[in-house]
Amino acid sequence: MNHFFEDNDSVSALEAQYNAQRIAFAPIVFQVARSMRDLGVLKALHEHKEGLSIEALAQATNLSHYGITTLLETSLSADIVKQKGELYFITKTGYFLLNDPMTIANMNYNHHVNYQGLFSLDEAIQSGKPTGLKVFGEWETIYPALSILPEKAKQSWFTFDHFYSDGAFPEAVEHLLSLKPTKILDVGGNTGKFSMLIVKRDKSLHVSIMDLPEQLALARENIEKEGLSDQIALLPANVLAPTHSFPKGFDIIWMSQFLDCFSEEDIVTILSKAKEAMSDTSRLCIMEPFWDRQRFETSAFCIINTSPYFTAMANGCSKMYHSKDFIKLIEMAGLKVEAIIDYLGVCQSILQLQKA
Repeated sequence: MNHFFEDNDSVSALEAQYNAQRIAFAPIVFQVARSMRDLGVLKALHEHKEGLSIEALAQATNLSHYGITTLLETSLSADIVKQKGELYFITKTGYFLLNDPMTIANMNYNHHVNYQGLFSLDEAIQSGKPTGLKVFGEWETIYPALSILPEKAKQSWFTFDHFYSDGAFPEAVEHLLSLKPTKILDVGGNTGKFSMLIVKRDKSLHVSIMDLPEQLALARENIEKEGLSDQIALLPANVLAPTHSFPKGFDIIWMSQFLDCFSEEDIVTILSKAKEAMSDTSRLCIMEPFWDRQRFETSAFCIINTSPYFTAMANGCSKMYHSKDFIKLIEMAGLKVEAIIDYLGVCQSILQLQKA
């Protein structure tokens, strides 16, 4: 466990005031940085290491002198570009905004999914409802709507989600296969990526994906395209329905970035249902990006700041968890942690559980 953000009040009063202004103007800086990327200004600067003048940038991007000047001056204040005489150059920060896959995924996700809805964060905090979701439509949660969101929002959501999970999948597959399973229940299997990956590694393995019907429609299309219908079954279900129970007979119950979609109370309910379906030899494996178990502070920062999305846009009641808080919920459900595997992919940990 790492102790991030503990010594965060050591700057001078003048530095603290400046930090406060950076926060106050953060929405403007964000949109300028995104425009610098999407309008081709950062690309032009990246391709011209010798620097470009305002006039040259205006010509290269087909933007006005006024537009380029406005973008450059805010970018200068945000360390996205630097200036030498009449010439402008991209900085290391600007390079990452343009080229870093994590930064690109985060920026697109925040722009296309979160930006408008977070205007309603106060209301969401007070009501416990995802009141920002109304910018897309009238749903109680975002999950049934994922497949029908506006195209850029849908694409940005899935790219963001897959960026933080997919890199950990190969290592997670090897860990699960080391437990010698014959049947796996993939709870909240989303588009079926993990299930398809693991059955390709073991042709004798059978996986059942349990998820909302709307999500399984996406998974079914992908599974049929890959010719894996004989190994992967689909179980439509709402795990929070009072009458729902987990099917029995599985060696491993697998939950990848699933439980962070629920409140603490609901997590205990879901885990309790899973426990009732487990035998003494079954294992429940949970993969989550716990912000206190990160290798780097950057990933901890990104994970923590995903929580307001859950508040305003997703369901109004869930978040990204500290592992200590999460393990308390596990114990409340009558389960115990048998092993913890950290540093999978960008940011993931696996908690391997058994019945207490």
